[in-house]
Amino acid sequence: MHTSTTSTAPLTPWTLEQLQQATQGYWHNNKIPSGEIKRILTDSRHAEQGDAFLALQGERFDAHDFVAQVAIQGCEIAIVSHPVDADIYQLVVADTRLALGHLGAYRRAQNSQLKVIALTGSSGKTTTKEMLGSILSRLAPTLITRGNLNNDLGVPMMLLELRVEHQYAVMELGASHQGEIDYTSNLVQPHVAGIINIGTAHLGEFGGRDGICRAKSEIYAHIAKKGISIVPAADDFAEVIVKAIQTERVLSFGGNGDIFATEIQLHPQSSSFNLNTPVGLRLLNLPFAGDHNIQNALAATAFALAIGVALDDIVTGLEQAQGAKGRLNFIQQDKYLFIDDTYNANPTSMRAAAEVLAQQEGIKVMVIGDIGELGASAAQQHYMLGRDLVATEVNFVVAVGEFAPATQEGARSTQYGKKMQAFLTQAQALPFLLSLIETHQPQSMSFLFKGSRYTHMETLMADLMEKI
Repeated sequence: MHTSTTSTAPLTPWTLEQLQQATQGYWHNNKIPSGEIKRILTDSRHAEQGDAFLALQGERFDAHDFVAQVAIQGCEIAIVSHPVDADIYQLVVADTRLALGHLGAYRRAQNSQLKVIALTGSSGKTTTKEMLGSILSRLAPTLITRGNLNNDLGVPMMLLELRVEHQYAVMELGASHQGEIDYTSNLVQPHVAGIINIGTAHLGEFGGRDGICRAKSEIYAHIAKKGISIVPAADDFAEVIVKAIQTERVLSFGGNGDIFATEIQLHPQSSSFNLNTPVGLRLLNLPFAGDHNIQNALAATAFALAIGVALDDIVTGLEQAQGAKGRLNFIQQDKYLFIDDTYNANPTSMRAAAEVLAQQEGIKVMVIGDIGELGASAAQQHYMLGRDLVATEVNFVVAVGEFAPATQEGARSTQYGKKMQAFLTQAQALPFLLSLIETHQPQSMSFLFKGSRYTHMETLMADLMEKI
């Protein structure tokens, strides 16, 4: 576990002056509390004495409705966009969403000892972040973005967790609209930042990969002047990305980059290769499967080198790294291998997962859920995915969900159409998966489960594991 998730050290308290200074708010009815604030919360369920509750407003919720409730729980301070009828000290700000950003940026500025990495990309962000966490947290206390706290609310929430002992921060920045990364990277103020890749995730919001590239490239505008920009040399958008760079120093990774892999050997659950860098060459045994994870390791190496980590420390950190839950986790059950890759999916990562499955033993079955956030191109993207997946060394592809028929159509446009089965629900797919096992007794089998987060493909995986 990383320092950021296991430390029980108290957060640095806020003074009332700091709270007001950061948010530019005013105290309602001039009623000013006394004492310090131990933490700032946005979840009303956990607000208690000593906390300040920040009431966010979303499209479907308004946390101002919970201010009276947190007062009953003993919380004495609320940060609000408008005064509410509750017996609680109220700091009124122009916009609580922006106030959260101001508070995060204030806390970041207070921690001048910090070396900050910010990264974005269409796929591989979480794995690269975990690899960096493994490298850096061996050396010093490190704050690492948890879960999917990578948007305009999640990033400042993570910054609020900064403590004096943190020497490093690895911040993952996501983009669901233009301007979001510009906003979050400005809060984070990174020394080193860059894009891992430009894929096809969130196509719907950006109207194409050009739009995705523009949105992600906003990260380069906020790197410290003497900092370093990281670039994916082998990406087909590399030339466009380079135009967004504003620092003198640049470090690139991947084919033709400053950091690249040679002598690659892909194994069923790991890989080994020569890690070539400007400061030397090392043999690396990476405990992750798939060529795409070699790319993630090259990216992690670039970020770590750029922030001043020694190459030997990088190699040790990478060789000891562990995957995040639901990211290509291998589970052996008798003669059946289950690969849990259910955390999320986009068209690029789906294809990469199929390559990993193709490396495994026995009959290979890929079970996929729908990919979300593809907008108007969803049916076409699923069609192309079906066409490509059945052409791999996988024996069966089982598609589940609304777009399963489109995926199957793609498969049928090839000579391998019989490999694909489509089901609208997990309940319909389960009997088919059980019949596959029955038919192929006593052979070994490898199953890989993957889909966008909302499809909860881990449920189908658990159901199948329970019944065999």
